[in-house]
Amino acid sequence: MYVGRDMTELSMMSKKKWKDSELAFYHHSFQQIMPYLNVEGQTIHREIIEEIEDRGGLQRNEADWTHGTRVQFD
Repeated sequence: MYVGRDMTELSMMSKKKWKDSELAFYHHSFQQIMPYLNVEGQTIHREIIEEIEDRGGLQRNEADWTHGTRVQFD
């Protein structure tokens, strides 16, 4: 289960200030409901994707004892 800031709080701040886990969670959520999104929702999803791309993706280069190679959002 996702534990973090909700979309109401996040929508009032720049995507650059979002955590990787928040970007990953909302990207996954929007991806699941894409056929039902209106133009505003599609714009938000595109902005999330652009921020993920600007950061170089969500993959970690190395795993360690406490972290895997993918960002976990739950």
